[in-house]
Amino acid sequence: MKRVFSAILMVLIIGTMALASGLTAEEDGIVFMREEEKLARDVYTVLYEMWNVNVFKNIAESEQQHTDAVLSLIGEIGLEDPVGENDIGVFTDPELQKLYDELIEKGSKSLLDAVEVGLLIEEIDIADIEELLAGEIGSRTRTVYENLLRGSESHLRAFLKQYERLAGSYSPEVLSVDRFNEIVSAK
Repeated sequence: MKRVFSAILMVLIIGTMALASGLTAEEDGIVFMREEEKLARDVYTVLYEMWNVNVFKNIAESEQQHTDAVLSLIGEIGLEDPVGENDIGVFTDPELQKLYDELIEKGSKSLLDAVEVGLLIEEIDIADIEELLAGEIGSRTRTVYENLLRGSESHLRAFLKQYERLAGSYSPEVLSVDRFNEIVSAK
C-alpha cells in the first residue's frame, strides 16, 4: 500500500505542475487528464473482467466518455494525443504506468481491494480536476472539466455504496474528510 501512496503523490504532483513540454499549463493539464481518464477506464475494464461486478463495467463505459471528451479538447487545440492507439494498461507517462500496475496488483487480491481501488482512483481524479479548475483555463476546457468532476463524484458515490456493502465505513485517502462528505451527501 505504501507504494500506491507514493505513486498517488507523484500523480498529484505531476498533475499540478507544467511539464517542460513547451505547452501552456492548460494544455499540459488536458494532456495529463486524457491519460488519467484512460487509466481509470483501463483499470475498471480489467477489474470487471476479474470480478464480474457491474459497477466496474458501468463506470468503465462512463470513463470512455470522459476520455472522448478530453480527446475532443485535444483535437480542438491541435495537441498530440498521448493515448494514441495504446492498448489497455499502456501509458506514456511513467508515473501513470507505475500507478496502473500497482492498482491492478491491489485490485486483483479481492473484491474489497478492487472497490478500494475504484474509490482511490475517483478521489485522485476529483483532486486533480479541482486543481485544474483552479487554474486559468478557457471556457470550453472548464465545461469539460466540470462535467468530468460531476462524473467522478457520481462514480465515488457508486464505489462507496459497494464498499459499504462489503466492509462498512470508508475513510478517504486523498480528499479531506469534509470534501469527501460533501460529495457523498450530494445526490
